[in-house]
Amino acid sequence: MEKTRSYRNVFGQMGIPQEQIERRLEEIKNTFFFEEEERVYYPVGEDMAYIMDTGNNDARTEGMSYGMMLCVQLDMKDEFDRLWKWAKTYMWMEEGENEGYFAWSCSTDGKKNAYGPAPDGEEYFAMALFFASHRWGDGEGIFAYDREARDILKACLHKGKGGRAGCPMWNPENYQILFVPGADFTDPSYHLPHFYELFALWADEEDRNFWKRAAAASREYLAKACHSVTGFSAEYAEFDGTPMSRALPWTKDRHDWFYSDSYRTAANIGLDYAWFGEDKGQRGAADRIQQFLAEDGRRGTYHVYEVDGRVAADVPLHPTAITATVAQASLAADNDCTEEWVERFWELPMRKGDRRYYDNCLYFFAFLALSGKYRIW
Repeated sequence: MEKTRSYRNVFGQMGIPQEQIERRLEEIKNTFFFEEEERVYYPVGEDMAYIMDTGNNDARTEGMSYGMMLCVQLDMKDEFDRLWKWAKTYMWMEEGENEGYFAWSCSTDGKKNAYGPAPDGEEYFAMALFFASHRWGDGEGIFAYDREARDILKACLHKGKGGRAGCPMWNPENYQILFVPGADFTDPSYHLPHFYELFALWADEEDRNFWKRAAAASREYLAKACHSVTGFSAEYAEFDGTPMSRALPWTKDRHDWFYSDSYRTAANIGLDYAWFGEDKGQRGAADRIQQFLAEDGRRGTYHVYEVDGRVAADVPLHPTAITATVAQASLAADNDCTEEWVERFWELPMRKGDRRYYDNCLYFFAFLALSGKYRIW
């Protein structure tokens, strides 16, 4: 599939020389993986490594699977295998209600902080493993990447069936990914129709129709979940797209506003459109978010927002991530400030300090996507 596709190099289209793009990418890679003071990748022994959430001092399936996706895109097989072995050794659950899933948080010594999974980790693990199989070929044991990916997706859809314990990660009736197994709501930023299109080609044959339907359902869902004026989605949302404002038993925090999780939604819309070019109404959110945030972007001062655009708090936790993801939305956008967002991102340095992990993950993905290097393998 890779040989028949072309990928937009938005930076190049704007006149940035390719050698400058390559040099910048090398700098980002070195900072993220290897620079002693600013990296988030930490080798363990001779054959394992973890990605640290530097704001919470733990390793999460989000970051581990993101790291694996970055590695396969950059042809970093050794680092990929190290991360996968750490995840499979410490995060994977072999028994109990969540057998076959991965514990969403572990301490950096490998001890599980929780015994529940976060579905965005599983979908990224599966996609990265499929790409690894196609790019590098399958090995033995846990490095039989294709088999491992299919096993993850089988658990995601078939838990709770045939006497198997636990709950699936997707709602079998509306094809939507769940915030956690058994939940009756979702997270718009978890919806990755571009991944589901590929799962429909490579997952177990009995599940391929489900994944094809999930791709269509997620595009339709994103069109509803992104506000008609701002393009913002909530962190958590009901199955009809409205912000999920019900109290959660495990936290009193709000999740019905445009905040940290939500930033990924616009980036996902951009990458989906770049890979598959299908629009079920979700593409318009890319234009709306770029236009609504245009003035704040020019001032370099973002806020925490209600989904309708009202300011809910002064200082967001991850401002670098906002610029990066709104710039990545340019892959689907077509408005007067699209190029401005890409230029702003190009001039933006990576984040430093304790909160660098999440911002720099999304920064890295945005750079790959806008340089035409976030590819289907």
